[in-house]
Amino acid sequence: MSGAGFHVHGPHDHALEHAAQGGHAEHGDHAAGGGMINQIAMFTAMVATVGAIFSYMGGATQANAGLYKNNAAIKKTEASNQWNFFQAKSTKQSLAELSRDLAADDKKPTYQGKIERYEKEKTEIKLGAEKLEAEATQWDKQSDEQMHQHHRWAQATTVLQVAIAMAAIALLTKKKWVEYAMFAAAATGSVVGVLAMLHI
Repeated sequence: MSGAGFHVHGPHDHALEHAAQGGHAEHGDHAAGGGMINQIAMFTAMVATVGAIFSYMGGATQANAGLYKNNAAIKKTEASNQWNFFQAKSTKQSLAELSRDLAADDKKPTYQGKIERYEKEKTEIKLGAEKLEAEATQWDKQSDEQMHQHHRWAQATTVLQVAIAMAAIALLTKKKWVEYAMFAAAATGSVVGVLAMLHI
């Protein structure tokens, strides 16, 4: 407290001044320890933030993979329906050809017209089915790419979680090699995250 021109330092005031000045010369080890603690605390906060972003991206890519796979399944079903329709037209065409061959000459042109119409319809149906199959293949490919990216984000997140765990160990043990391993794990996780961003 202060009064009558002088100031009395309490224990808390002394601790604050000590922290602000980085510690007195005779307490160099404590100052170094405090610096290490601050460094690791800042490191942990940054890695946790990056890890949260990676985790979100992992969830988003997993959701996309499921959506794309669902789109592929829909297109495959539509293509299958088109091929069934194609088969039905082929059956009708075969029956028309048989009827033409067995019919009297004056009826043959009628059946021939049906045969030509079925052939034209079959061509259109086939093109539609092949287009749907191509779209299904594209959706499958996109789904696989998103799933691969999801695995990359998950790997990056896991390695960053290891780095955070090592940060806690470094704080407890005050071992430099643990601190170096912590930084190495964080760097590895960041690299894997960059690979995920680049779709590698």
